[in-house]
Amino acid sequence: MNSSEKAQNFTILPGNGSSDITAKEWPTFHSLYRNYLKRCLDLCLFLIILPFALPLILFLMLLIKLNSKGPAIYKNERIGKNGEKFNCLKLRTMYEDADEKLKKLLDENEFLKREFERDHKLKNDPRITSIGKFLRISSLDELPQIFNVLKGEMSFVGPRPIVKAEISKYGKQFRYYESILPGITGVWQVNGRNDTSYEERVAMDSSYAQNSNLPLDLKILFQTIPAALSKKGAY
Repeated sequence: MNSSEKAQNFTILPGNGSSDITAKEWPTFHSLYRNYLKRCLDLCLFLIILPFALPLILFLMLLIKLNSKGPAIYKNERIGKNGEKFNCLKLRTMYEDADEKLKKLLDENEFLKREFERDHKLKNDPRITSIGKFLRISSLDELPQIFNVLKGEMSFVGPRPIVKAEISKYGKQFRYYESILPGITGVWQVNGRNDTSYEERVAMDSSYAQNSNLPLDLKILFQTIPAALSKKGAY
């Protein structure tokens, strides 16, 4: 089974019993959901989650400050809808001089350089702090992205936000990626994360962007917590 076939297994398409909407009605509802209702869902989820997420974010920020020097919130430039750049918010999981350490590390180790060029991350990354490892495994480092959702830069469900250097890896599929807001969670996040290849991730993101719908988003949202707790592919 190739990457595209695997990605199709993760989507919910109309007409397969996942919805009462007929194929004839689907294009209108599909457009309505993508253009209006999905944003309403994001704002409703933000209001529901905020009272629980905000105290947790503040507590984790305190732990980060006590654990290592540097700001508790890390801003990283990502590519969003229509190719627009935005600052993706995360709880800092790396030491303050992480960029300098990465450059030195990759210059000195060809194997790690190839791994980073392939995956845009390192499995055993020496730049990550002790509390950062916990935050990444639990995916709690991504909690501040709820404010990216509030600003309309991200959605709760969508492709994983990428950096500029990753655009070339998407090739022609990038047009699908930039047609929709990136998400805090998504098909890739609930289906193995880093245990999948980058090609599979691209296929999943492209398939989701073309076929996103309410039943699929609800399915992904319900799968997110079990996927995070399983820690599969998280590092």
